[in-house]
Amino acid sequence: MFVTPAYAQAAAGGAAGAFTSFVPLILIFAIMYFLLIRPQQKKVKEHKAMVEALRRGDTVITQGGIIGKVVKVKEGDEIEVEIAEGVKVRVLRSTVGQVLSKTEPAAS
Repeated sequence: MFVTPAYAQAAAGGAAGAFTSFVPLILIFAIMYFLLIRPQQKKVKEHKAMVEALRRGDTVITQGGIIGKVVKVKEGDEIEVEIAEGVKVRVLRSTVGQVLSKTEPAAS
């Protein structure tokens, strides 16, 4: 018969209670986005721009650790890299991990 005021208030605030229970989940997602997802997207975008800007004469390091000079940029997703004098290998553009030295574009 006797209902304490605390139980009466909890029963009346059902909609507000449901929202407040989702606030921690929303905060966790926001933190994950800014600490993990966004920096990874930025890194992928920078890598894509670097790979698209490859030119003949650039010195590159592949993800396999091979250091060489770009000899030929083929159509599609392949480049030809010279790793020693007279030794050329074909690699995918996406496997280039770093560009050590860029060549300047030819002046027109």
